[in-house]
Amino acid sequence: MARGADASGGQRPLAGILWMLLTGANFVAVTALVKHVGDAVPAPQAAFLRYLLGLVFLAPMLGPLLRAGIDRRGLAQYSVRGLVHALGVICWFYAMTRIPIAEVTAMNYLNPVYVTIGAALVFGERLALRRILAIAVAFAGVLVILRPGFRELSDGHLAMIFTALFFGASYLMAKRLSERDSAAVVVAMLSLTVTLALAPLALAVWVTPTLSQLFWLFLVAFFATAGHYSMTMAFRAAPLAVTQPVTFLQLVWATLLGWLVFDEAADGWVILGGAMIVAAVVFISWREATLKRRVTTPPPEATKL
Repeated sequence: MARGADASGGQRPLAGILWMLLTGANFVAVTALVKHVGDAVPAPQAAFLRYLLGLVFLAPMLGPLLRAGIDRRGLAQYSVRGLVHALGVICWFYAMTRIPIAEVTAMNYLNPVYVTIGAALVFGERLALRRILAIAVAFAGVLVILRPGFRELSDGHLAMIFTALFFGASYLMAKRLSERDSAAVVVAMLSLTVTLALAPLALAVWVTPTLSQLFWLFLVAFFATAGHYSMTMAFRAAPLAVTQPVTFLQLVWATLLGWLVFDEAADGWVILGGAMIVAAVVFISWREATLKRRVTTPPPEATKL
């Protein structure tokens, strides 16, 4: 969908920016709600409940899913993707209980960078020098955020690194699956397989949730679904080169939210590192939008939670 917008030149840039602003608000709401629930519910269980409660939003996709006629090989591919994505979701939920919201948000921007690297390794996509330099800037931004040797790193930071790796692998698999099945089928199968993959992990650490916790996790599912919808609308309305820079505001909002609501100190280094990563992602997106060749890299989207 993003590629179609790119091909058409993005005839509604203002609409794309507004949709992406709404996307940022939705995803910041997701992080705030998960932070509010905290570690009262173990990460695998919280992730499972988020997806289980979110199945209610799959109703419009049941028709295309039933008509898809997925064979045994396709089912195996979807299952592998669901397991990989589930591991990424667990890491993300765990990181949210260990490090500030702003750091989670900033490190989340690495996803499209890993997708770009993976596209070169898996699909044989050429990495020009400018893209390599952009990737180097992105990883430099990570070092600015983490500042190893200058402060203590937590297991939450390590979890976020694995989050981006797992999600990057998931998006590369989605590229292959989307060549065969419709977007509705790919999204629906992801939700179903992730729910199933998380179930045994959730049961292993199960803590009976309160009605209040179930309510907050249902809201997580609602805002995540709304975020994916508004992001899709943004990609339809304008090129990635227009919409991608707006995602940086998520980091600004997350920093303000952490400071005002969760008493997390605003960290200028995190803002600087996040800006470096976003600048690299914007450059990669702009290059992909302007090159007159078939795009094989999936569009760099936000974390699919």
